[in-house]
Parts: sequence; C-alpha cells; structure tokens
Amino acid sequence: MRGFSFFAAMAAIVLAVPQAKAQEVSERLDSTVVSASRANSKTPVPFTMVGEEQLRSSNPINSLPMTLALQPSVVVTNEGGTGIGYSKMTVRGSKGSQINVTLNGITLNDSESQEVFWVNIPSLSGILSSVQVQRGLGTTANGAGAFGASINMNTEMAGDRPSARADISGGSFGTGLATFSASSGILPSGLYFNVAWSADRTDGYVRNGWANAASVFATIGWLSGKNSLKLTYLLGEQHSGITWTGTPLSYLDTDRQFNPEGLRPDGTYYRNHSDNYIQQHIQLNYTRRFTPSWTWSTTLNYTDGYGYNERIKFGKKLKNYGFAGDFSYGGVTSSSKGDIIFRKTMDNGYWVLNSEAKYVGDRLSAVFGVQGSRYGGNHFGELRWAEVLGNDYDYATLNVMGSDNNWYFNKSLKQEINVFARGEWRILPRLVAYADLQYRLVDLRMNGIDDEDDLPMDYGKTWHFINPHAGLSYLAGPHKIYASVALGNREPGRADIKEVIESNNLEGGDREVRPERMLDVEAGYELKLEKISASANVYLMEYRDMLLETGEISKSGYAIKDNVGRSYRRGVELSAAWAPVDNFSLGGNVTLSTNKILGYTQYYNEYDNLSDWNFLGQRSEYFDKVNMLMSPSVVGMLALQWTPLAHVSRGSLKTTTVSLDAKYVGKQYWDNTGSEERCIPAWWTANLSLSHYFNLPVGKLGISAYVNNLFNRMYYADAWVYRAYFQADGWYQEEGVFPQAPINWMLKVSYSF
Repeated sequence: MRGFSFFAAMAAIVLAVPQAKAQEVSERLDSTVVSASRANSKTPVPFTMVGEEQLRSSNPINSLPMTLALQPSVVVTNEGGTGIGYSKMTVRGSKGSQINVTLNGITLNDSESQEVFWVNIPSLSGILSSVQVQRGLGTTANGAGAFGASINMNTEMAGDRPSARADISGGSFGTGLATFSASSGILPSGLYFNVAWSADRTDGYVRNGWANAASVFATIGWLSGKNSLKLTYLLGEQHSGITWTGTPLSYLDTDRQFNPEGLRPDGTYYRNHSDNYIQQHIQLNYTRRFTPSWTWSTTLNYTDGYGYNERIKFGKKLKNYGFAGDFSYGGVTSSSKGDIIFRKTMDNGYWVLNSEAKYVGDRLSAVFGVQGSRYGGNHFGELRWAEVLGNDYDYATLNVMGSDNNWYFNKSLKQEINVFARGEWRILPRLVAYADLQYRLVDLRMNGIDDEDDLPMDYGKTWHFINPHAGLSYLAGPHKIYASVALGNREPGRADIKEVIESNNLEGGDREVRPERMLDVEAGYELKLEKISASANVYLMEYRDMLLETGEISKSGYAIKDNVGRSYRRGVELSAAWAPVDNFSLGGNVTLSTNKILGYTQYYNEYDNLSDWNFLGQRSEYFDKVNMLMSPSVVGMLALQWTPLAHVSRGSLKTTTVSLDAKYVGKQYWDNTGSEERCIPAWWTANLSLSHYFNLPVGKLGISAYVNNLFNRMYYADAWVYRAYFQADGWYQEEGVFPQAPINWMLKVSYSF
C-alpha cells in the first residue's frame, strides 16, 4: 500500500510519459507502407509513439517489451529475471496472442499460436526508427486480428548522409552486448544501404537462464523521384536455457533463483536443456507516388523459421517416445525405463503479399488494402539419446522429418485474405469522421499425429470475419475530443483447439471452440500545449465467447478450453507530461480498470490419493462474477529526465542527462477464481540512468550507466498454477512464479558519426 500511496500522490501532480506525446511521423516515400496502418492526430483511437532517440537510449539489456514498459496500460515480465531471453507483455491485461504486431506493415505474430516470441529477434530496438502502440482494437492491421492492442514497428530508414554506430555494453549476471551499424546515406544515384549486427549473451538471473543471441539486419534501396524500391533482410538467432516453468513458491524466500528445468537428480544442470530458434525475414517493397495525393505500395515477404527445444527427462519409458509395443533391441523393450534426451522441433514458412493505395486530400484521407498470406508449419519429435539404448544406437533414423520413425509428426496450413478500407473525412472545419472496415477470410487445415498419445490431429475450418470501426474527432487548437466504436473477431489458435480435436477423436464428440468477439468503445480528451500535455481515455472492451482454459477435462483426460459467455475490461487511462524548462521534463500515467468474467465455472481434477493418482472425476466451482487472471486493476508509472548543466556549462557537460523512472503494478490473480491465496502482490520498481557524450573531431563518444531495480525490490511479476483434489489428502497445488532480478547494473560505451 505504501508503494501505491506514493504513486497516487505523485499522479495527482503529473500523469504521463514525456515520450508518450502523440507525434506525427514525417512521411517519406519509403515509409508509406508503415504509415498506412498507423493512427495519426485525427484518428479517434488512443496511441503513443516511441521514437528512435528513445529506442537507442534505452537500457541495452532490454528486449522490446521491456523498452515499452513505461507506456500506458503495459505490464512486462522476463522469464530469466533480467531483460534478455523470453519476455512477455500485456496491454490492458490482454495477453501477447491478442496483440497484433507488425514490422514494416507485415505481421510478426506466429500464425498458429498468434504469439510474438520477442526473443527470436534480439536487439530489435537498435534497428527501429519508431514504434506506435495502439490500445484497444485500433486501426485495421494485417495478420491476426488485434484483440487488445497493436504494435506497429518501422525499421530504420537511410539518412541524408553516411553514418555509423558502435555500442559495447556489459553488466550484471555475466551480460555482454555488442551492436554495430552503418548507413551509406542516400547517394546521388538514389541508392542507399543500412547494415547492423548484434550479439548478446547473459547467464541470466535464475539458474540455467542463460541466453546467447545474435541478429543481422540489412537494407538496400533506391529512392528516385516518385519511386522507391527496397529489399530488407532480418535474421534473428537465439539459444537460451529453458525458464518457462518458473520457481516454485516454496523456494521464493530461500532460493529465488531456483529453476527446476534441466536439473539432474545429482543437483547439476543439463546445459543443453534449452530453447533454440532461427528466423529469417526477407521483404521486397516497391512504392510509387502517382500524384501528390495518390501513392501505391506493395510488399512481398517471406519468413523462414526453424527451431526446437531440447529437454532431458528422467525414468521415462521408451513407449512414450514412439517405440511400439513389439520393439526389442538387445534386451531393451518399449517398457524399459531410463533417462531420455529429446527435441520438439518446428519448421515453418510464411509468405505474404500486401498491397495498399493511399489518398491524401484537403478534406479526405483514405487507405485501401489487400493482403494474401500462406503459412505452413511442421511439428515433429526427435529422440536424441536414451539411457537404455546407449550411445551406439542409430538415432538418426528416428529424426527424419515426416518419416514413419518420428515419434510424432503433424503439420498445419493457414491461409488468409484480408481486404480493408479506412478513411478520415473532415465534415466540418473542426470535426473529422473516421470509418474503417475490414474483411478477413481465414482457412486452417491441420493433420498428423500429436506428441502426447499418438492421436490424429485432423482438423479443417474456414472463418469469415467482418470488423467495422467508426468514430469522430473534434479538433480545436491544442484540444482533441474523440469517440469510437469497433467490433473485432478473432479465430482460435492451434493450442486452443488441439486438445478438443483429440478428445473428439477418442470419444466421437463434436465439441468445437468458437471464435472470440469483442466490442470496443473508446472516448477521450487530449491537450497539447508548449510545456504541458495531458490526456484521459475511457474504454469499454466487452467480450463474447472469450476462450479460457477452465480446468475442465474430457473423458479421455484432455484439458479443454471453453468459450465463456460474457466478460469485460473497463477502465480509464490518464496521462500528462510537464516540461517547465528545456532541460527538465516530468511525466507519468495511470490506468484504473475492472476486468471481470461473468458466469464462470472452474473445474478441478479429483484423485484418490497422492501415491496412486487414480482419477475419480471432476469437481467444479461456479462464480457469478470473478476477476480475470493476470489483469491488474491499477497500473502506473512516473518518469523524469534532467540535463542539469545544459544552461550553465560549456563543452560536453551540457549533455549529461539523468533519467529516473518508476513502475507500479497492482495485484494480479494467478487463476480465474479471485483467490487471495493465489495472487501476485502489488509491486513497484524504479530504474536510474546517467548518460554523457563527448564531442570528438569526428563523431561523438557516449558513456551510459543504468541501474535497474534501484531500490532492490524483491518481487515476482508472473505466475501459473495447477490445482487438484485428493480424497485422502485434500487439495494439491503446483505453481511457478517468475522472480525478477534484484538491483543490477549495465554500462554502455558508444561511438557514432
């Protein structure tokens, strides 16, 4: 409570990020494809912009979600406890699979899970020129439908002159990072190129939470008069220790760095108990400006992904890994037990063709677009080693993708057509009407054998979605008043339907998960003056058929996700920024919300005793109204930036800048029961940074120091729980929480010209 009281008192003075001012992006011809899906000052949706300067000055250890942590309604966590490795973010409580993410207008969301795995593109902040974060349904975007927020990213564009930059960083937990980039600038011929390379490593805060990652970015382009042609290549490669189980709550006070994943019985770790992925993006864009009003842009994208997680299990039977009951090898049978090393592997390709036309007139601005995409994904199991088979066994024959020897192999094909039109019409000098209409056709086909019980995953479904959006903006000098209403639809992901498919196959049922729907109403006010800005936004996000894992299982023992009839997220977002003088700014934001599920039933498995685990059925618990899991009712932040010697000193001391920010996140529940015994306590943390630049005869040298978790707060930011009931022993619980690192530091040295 003391932490919240501190934030509440400060929020009475100021309430928003200085960087969160809604800035317009100056549009160059090669940025048209990005601006087509972005909101602007007339669009009646809440959004914030994060510019290149803020991205470059952020802590180098931060993944992009960590860099966006101070934006309104955003909550982030990192599995390894620092900033490198698996990071997650929610916006207004909406999870990652409900956030549409695009890079240069092309979606980054995985077509099957609809998640974005940020770890697969390390050091992303270093190659971006800007990021726009829209809250709610936002403007029409390509790919998976936004169901809580949109993140629109633009890679770095060529400058007017040649430039280069080198950053070397190091700090706590064996962390080291290096980034090098160069740009030719736009040459007299109109040609230009940008290149960047990065390498990151860390031991992580939790044990075996190490990460090694690298990325390569390259662009070659041509700008000439009314034409722009650009080829972009982006590679991300990551190898990281598995940390997704978290730390059992019982260890939190005695050993909060404990990680059960990969831990051998002798107390050592299997180092290769790891997650590994490599992803390549190739984008070819052509843009032509036919007249000052009309611009056409087309992008062809191919994304190739390959990865696996390698794990070790102890005392497992061979029959669980694809060996038939009649298997025999030197006295070893399918029932023989021992230690197993295996990989779960995926190999996928994603094609996208996206074409948009943009019109800008005196009273009307409009965008028309069409997109087609095709995603093919293969999933298969590889047995790498079995204790009972030894080192001489020919494991290679088991690991040919799609062969009969795979312990499992399944694949999916997802195809989509997306057509939209969006426009802003100034119907009166100060009144702008907004309309946005999208049609999505989504076709999903799945087949093959699942990795659990050798069961088929045959499935086929086609969805047709129409997503309308309309609103009004009233603009009068520094004032803006807006209101909008939008309807969104979202198809289930692969994980949402997988267990239902298998239970239907075994039991002959016809149970099916339905698409989710949301009605989003937004209304707000913005004020922008020379030294102060402020905004207030009210949102009502009303859901139908939200998909939740309720704990219910099928007769065959499979976990079932079910559509719950009604749920909602309702809240108010307040923000303000104050810059009384040029060298000082202060700001903050706060979100106050209520997030409820109506008519919800939670199911629990029931067993006889802890020794035998004989399944007896299920018991249930009904709630008329209950809090959604991982949806805090209060989220806030404060930030200040001060350049103390800007007006009184000569030379490089004028550049010395101090930044301090603090984040507060209210209580979050582990599950959908609203139990006070299963919740993350409210937490707050603060970060401090100091930067200084020396002007050299050629270029400048920068030194930056970062202190994270300045007040050494011992908190955890994410959690999961499993509960069951035993007739002989009562309630049983397994859980994992994700401790964040105590006070830690980073030092960065940079050179640029």
